[in-house]
Amino acid sequence: MRTLLFLAAFVAVPAQASSLEQFKSFIAETRSARAGFEQKVYDKGGKLTQEAKGSFVFQRPGRFRWVYDKPADQVIVGDGARVWIYDRELNQVTVRKLSAALGSTPAALLSGSADVGKAFEMSDAGSRDGLEWLQAVPRDRDAGFERMRIGFGGQGALQAMELVDHFGQTTVLRFSRLVRNP
Repeated sequence: MRTLLFLAAFVAVPAQASSLEQFKSFIAETRSARAGFEQKVYDKGGKLTQEAKGSFVFQRPGRFRWVYDKPADQVIVGDGARVWIYDRELNQVTVRKLSAALGSTPAALLSGSADVGKAFEMSDAGSRDGLEWLQAVPRDRDAGFERMRIGFGGQGALQAMELVDHFGQTTVLRFSRLVRNP
């Protein structure tokens, strides 16, 4: 009987969706989200050059709050029309139009402030580290980065992002405690 239940449960599990399908599902089903993150930056040779931690929350379209707690104390807020970048150490705020500040960036991708199909060329990038990866290449050559990979875990959970800039520097973001539609 136990074997039958095990087999029934195993057969009922659908095949893992492609990263592109998982991304489309994430975008379609997620109106808002919040999570913690760890960010690591590596130089072209793979040497760790910078680490940061913080949290973010977003609500579509275009509203988000990205907070760096360590080592820099910085807050980035978007209200759908403008972006405020507040550096507590310098006691300085920079304000820019949302479209100019985000363009083809990961924040635009997550917060839904960009037409994803127009801003990025997207393709499946295979499996690695237990995640299904999607590659997004910005169509705008002035995007500030060369390519981005988005990693999804079980049930389409967003777990990681990797950005490679034009100098070969890689920024890796690992998300924790992600809550969709809180």
